[in-house]
Amino acid sequence: MTVLWLVLLASLSAFNLGVFLWAVIQHFLNVEIPSSLKHPVKLRFLHCVMLYIIAVGNILEKLRICSMPRFIQSFHDLIVTKKNHNLVVTNMNFGTIPVRLFQPKAVSSKLRRGIIFCHGGGTICGSLDCYHNLCSCLAQETDSVVLSVGYRKLPDHHHPSVSKDCLNASIYFMKGLTTYGVDPSRVVVCGESVGGGILATVIQALFSFPSLPKICAQVLITPVMQLINFRLPSHQQNQNVPLLTKDIIMMSLCKYVDIDLSWKDAIFNGTCIPPDFWKKYRKWLSSDNIPRRFKSKSLLPESPGPFNETAYLETKQVLDAEISPLLIDDKIIAQLPQAFLVSCENDPLRDDTLLYKKRLEDQGVPVTWYHVEDGFHGCIILFDKQPFSFPCSMKIVDAVITYIKGI
Repeated sequence: MTVLWLVLLASLSAFNLGVFLWAVIQHFLNVEIPSSLKHPVKLRFLHCVMLYIIAVGNILEKLRICSMPRFIQSFHDLIVTKKNHNLVVTNMNFGTIPVRLFQPKAVSSKLRRGIIFCHGGGTICGSLDCYHNLCSCLAQETDSVVLSVGYRKLPDHHHPSVSKDCLNASIYFMKGLTTYGVDPSRVVVCGESVGGGILATVIQALFSFPSLPKICAQVLITPVMQLINFRLPSHQQNQNVPLLTKDIIMMSLCKYVDIDLSWKDAIFNGTCIPPDFWKKYRKWLSSDNIPRRFKSKSLLPESPGPFNETAYLETKQVLDAEISPLLIDDKIIAQLPQAFLVSCENDPLRDDTLLYKKRLEDQGVPVTWYHVEDGFHGCIILFDKQPFSFPCSMKIVDAVITYIKGI
């Protein structure tokens, strides 16, 4: 029996070593590290670990042992959340939606600012625990009540479950603001990555509930604002930059909207976009709206490839305005609250932020834009993860805190 266990242990170790070596080889074959990124060795290591976890998850999924998203999410249990003695942290449920409330312990003579927070992670990863320390930091440093929404994710829940959960949790919270010590005139939404895009759609949907208090500001950190044009300059320039590469984007998108991964090239190249659709929305989705300094001379043509009707029928849900808040009408955009938008130079989603910024400004919405030259997608979550934090991580956290404190 001892020999059997030793053989099993050796086999498992060899398997893990083999997969990790494969991840390292894939990383060095495909990944590009821009010169503006600081601590490249640290970033390479983190990306190799990410590729290893995804690879093991895919193997387990093919063996029908565990789905890849669920395997990744199992690592959430290993995250250690820091206790902040200046805050009262309460886990609760709004209906079936798990949420976490962060409230300063100190007595306040007036109602506090409220922040509705939605995390990133491409609906594959990310959790209340993953973003616990960030929400704790926001609550303490801005003296605000923070509601973190634990929306449903893959593999069991696809679009539109995420948006519905965030909208319903926001409505529930806003109906009882004073119960939580929140000033109804100072409610901010704050989201990162997919969470930022979801909150952009939530704000738009809240116009259908005129009895609720109005959101006073939107803080969107490297948000996903559209799932249509993947030939924007930032997608072409940063498609092989960690931690969010083209392959990871396409995998997350296809799983989120429940599309077979075989259609990823049609989505990326735009062959699934009907000509009349592109003609109608080009004014909002085109790189014509991107400042010249963000465009290199080596870019491929932006126009979608030859239209493939079969690809359109299989993937048409990506054209839904509910998951691409950039497509909403001007009359809605003009009513949106002031915005603080964060973009990172080495992020394939950089131009989503720039397009949204242009749309808001064209309709007279006040915008504060913070661009991080040495930033990359997802860096904010590493702000306190020593030794894996980056200078850009703390830059973004400090900028967000400064903006919110001014509201």
